Parts: sequence; structure tokens; C-alpha cells
Amino acid sequence: MRILLLVSAFNGLSQRVWCALRDAGHQVGVLLAGSEQQIADGVRAADPELILCPFLKDRVPAEVWQRRPTVILHPGPVGDRGPSSLDWAISEGARTWGVTALQAVEELDAGPIWASRTFDVPAAPPRKSALYTGPVSDAALECALEVVTKAADPSFSPVPASVAAPRPMMRQSDRSFDWGDATDAILRRIRAADGSPGVLTEVGGLPAYAYDAHRGAARGARPGALLSRRQGAVLVATGDGSLWIGHLRPAGPGGIKVPATTALGERLRGVPNSPLEAHAQPEAPAAYRQVRYRRTGAIGWLHFDFYNGAMAPGHCRRLLAALRHAAAQDTRVLVLRGGTEAFSNGIHLNVIEAAPDPAAAAWANIRAINQVCREIIGCTRQLVVAAYAGSAGAGGVMLGLGADVVAARDGIVLNPYYDIGLYGSELHTYTLPRRVGADRAQRLIDEKLPLSTAQAVRIGLIDEVGPRHPEAYSQWLTLLAERHSDARSARKRRAAKARRLAGERIPLDVYETRELAEMSRDIYTDRSGFAAARQAFVRKARPDGTPRRLLLAGNAGPALPGRQRTGNSGPAGERRAPITVRPAVPVSA
Repeated sequence: MRILLLVSAFNGLSQRVWCALRDAGHQVGVLLAGSEQQIADGVRAADPELILCPFLKDRVPAEVWQRRPTVILHPGPVGDRGPSSLDWAISEGARTWGVTALQAVEELDAGPIWASRTFDVPAAPPRKSALYTGPVSDAALECALEVVTKAADPSFSPVPASVAAPRPMMRQSDRSFDWGDATDAILRRIRAADGSPGVLTEVGGLPAYAYDAHRGAARGARPGALLSRRQGAVLVATGDGSLWIGHLRPAGPGGIKVPATTALGERLRGVPNSPLEAHAQPEAPAAYRQVRYRRTGAIGWLHFDFYNGAMAPGHCRRLLAALRHAAAQDTRVLVLRGGTEAFSNGIHLNVIEAAPDPAAAAWANIRAINQVCREIIGCTRQLVVAAYAGSAGAGGVMLGLGADVVAARDGIVLNPYYDIGLYGSELHTYTLPRRVGADRAQRLIDEKLPLSTAQAVRIGLIDEVGPRHPEAYSQWLTLLAERHSDARSARKRRAAKARRLAGERIPLDVYETRELAEMSRDIYTDRSGFAAARQAFVRKARPDGTPRRLLLAGNAGPALPGRQRTGNSGPAGERRAPITVRPAVPVSA
């Protein structure tokens, strides 16, 4: 079936639906919503049999939904309407929620029902982004697959919906809190707005939107007081306890969401730092830290969970220190597990954009993340398992490819390419072709398309796929690690890896030097538009059109062309010859 995904952005859910439908043998394309006329023209050019809208904030023109079956995946149960469904559900402590597939009609979220699913919501308030990438994504995918099946059945008719009044968009006045309120109440307010739009408050005298909240252990301080700082977060006193706030976006024009300590800067003078090593015993079981290490017998477990998977130099240094500690232990297997929302998405573009010198910040960031990659590649004391519990993109995919075993959770999406005006590093020119072959590695870099776990394991990018449910995945991962911890087989694999690394004709330094040479041109001369692409990403600017690679096959409509690498301007503005860029994957040693 020819299926068009009409979306406001090609986000994680849209990518997951795109991958699943392609895996099922359908022709699938994407149209990024613009004006009503642009949508109508794009649909006409694509000529789909079915239009699915997994993530759409825009109104579907009547010209479209009156002529073609158009189904919207709404993140709310049957009868729910409005643009802030998840925000209200978390704020009000709903214990059951759902997703409904609705036919597009004139009224928003009021059309006949094609499919629906419900799921349980944890009693402890989940972060909105975690609810969206977890249960909502699972339910939406099931609805999408059911819709496709029903669309192929000429006898099917959607069920008319009982139309209730839509709930209004949640405003900051609905989200507001006072630091003197109860910890749990504040936590629920912030998590209902995370990752967007955040909750406007004041921290350390700075008006800012708060995100990434976690319970703290401190009690008895003046509400609103800054008590401590750790790993980019600040501990703020509440009415009956305290909360760690990991990220802030300064209010006003131009504010960028960054780690709280970065946003507060000089306002933190006198606020004590309370470092906590990855392997240290915390002051409480749920103490705030982004990297944790533990061991069970012959297996070391290194868990890192960075907000949105973004890794600034500080994150990289903490992970590197923990890796070196883990590698020094007398274990046989080291499991490197990322967060459930995201394994990693590479360098921290928000921190780079907010820096006084973005080029210097980008250079420091790529050098720092490369050190982590080198540590993984060069670890020969343990067999390393990279556990992708969450989706990954760009350098975040490449980060774990140097491991001996790559084990992903079912349903995550991998984007193994660079698409923001950067050549890329993370030693991908060494690790990627060794996993999938030089030709396929080049195609992945050039085609710039998402991969499902089914596709990734088929081409050798990953080795194993575990269950979708996070707890089931953890149990499966334990069994996998135990299987690889057999003393004899682990010793043989480690020895073979050491011999292979020692026998490389081209040293690892050469691969990194080649990559950094290319990156230096992207960062310091902006030859590929990194500055503009970074700003567009951070500011969430709408693209001018849909990238051609995402269009439905045979679509002759307008598309956003791929970025071209351009030459540099001379001192007097004279254009030099275009830079010739070598292939992304060098000739293998």
C-alpha cells in the first residue's frame, strides 16, 4: 500500500511508524506539514492510498481529508480531545490513558474511530517525554498497523465518535507552582511539561523554564534556596524536601535549554558542589547521578542516562572516568547501558549553541566524546556489551559500535548518519565498516534514513534484539551477559580482540585524525552550514520542505534538497573552488 505520513516533524514516533510499515512491505513516504496549500500540493504529488498522521499539530485541509482516507493518531483515549492531552493526564494523575486513531474531519479530534488502545500510567509521575516514547509510542504503533489492515478492507467503516468538548491547551498559569509547595506536587507539574514547554519559575534569581526534575534527599531548608549542585543539576529546597533540577531554559527571547549549572553561571557562587562517583555508595538509593556502576559476580554494569541523550564535554568526562574504573575491575563482561528514552544522540548541540564561542565548544565536545569511543574500542580486559535500551542518532549510534556485542531493545530507532552540517567523528570510519562492510557503511551515511532494530540486525549493525518492555529487556540483558561471562570463551574473545587491535595496519589515531581534519573544516570554516543547521535544530525551526529522501517513491513534488558542501570565501569575498570531501568511510585496513 502507498502510505503517506503527514507530520509536523519526523520525530521518534513518526520514524518508528515509518520503519514498521516499511518492514511490513509497504511503500511509505513523509510529508512535513506547511501551509494548507503546501499540504494539499504535497498530498496530490504523493498520491497515497492512505494518509497517517502520527505527529501532527497542524489542521488537515478539507481538500485532503474529503478525498483520501486520513487518520490521525491522537495521544489520548476515546473521547479525549485537545492539544495538551498528555500534560493534563500527568498533571491530574490519570492511572489509565490511551491512543485513538481518528479519521480527520473539520473539527479537531472529533472524527470516527479506526482503532484505540489503552495502557496503565505509573503512580509516580512520568516525564511526559518518557510516557510519549514508551507506552504512547507502543499504543500508537499498534493503532497504526490496525488502521493499515482496516484500510485494505473495503467492508470496514470507522465507528462514529461521541463528541465531547475539547480540553484547552494547558497554559503556564495551569502549570505554575511555588517552591513552598509539596515536593511531589512540584515534581508532577514539571514532569507534565517535560520536554516541552517546561514550567516557568525562578531558580537562583533567574526566571527560567524548569525541566528534568528528580527527588532530592535534603529537607528543612528555605523553599527556593539552592542547596547544592551536581553533574549539571542544582538542588532546590521545596516545602517538604528538595528537588534536583537538571535543565533550565532562561525566560525571554533567545533562551536555550541547557544544564542548570550552565544556565545559572555566576549565580551559583557559594553553592557547594557535591560530586558523586559512578561507583560510590549514594546517600539514598535514588540519589541523583547520571552514571552508575555496580557489579554482580563476573559482570560489571555501567549505566548512563543523559537528558535527551545529549552529551556535553562534562557528560563525556564522567562517562570516561566511569569506563576506566569499570575496565580496571576483575570482571569478565562489561555492560554499557544507556537510558530507556535515549541511548545517546551524540554531542550536545544546545550547549554548543549557547556557548560564547560555539566553534570552540563544538571542537571540545567532539574531542571529549571521541575519548569515550576510544575507551570502548580499546577495552580488552572485559568483553564489552553495548546495550541500546533507547533510540540513538548520529554520533550516539556510533558511540557503542566499538563494543564486542551490540544488544538493542526492540522498537527503538537508530539513525546511523550525520545530518547537521558535520562530517562526523566518534571513530565511525573505523567501527561502522567493520560491522556492516565498507559499501553499506557508505550507503548508511549517504542515504540518511532511520533503521528499525529488525533492519539493523539484518545488516549486522547490531547483534542481538531483546524484548520491548524495559523490565523484560533488563532480564534478557542479564541472561545475555551471563552467557558471555563464561571464563573460557570470554578469555578467548578478549585475546582475539587484543590481537586484532595490535595487528591493525592503520592505527586508530589515523582514523581519528582523518575525521577531525574534516570536522575542523565543518566547525571552523562552516563549509557545510553547521552553524545554520545547529541553530535551526536548537530553535526548532520548521524546514522549508520535505527532504527528497523521505518522499514517496515516484513523487515528483517539491522537496527540500540535501545540503551541498560549499567552498570557502577568500579574504576579499572571492569564491574558492568547492572542497572535495573524501568518502566517509576510508579504505579498510
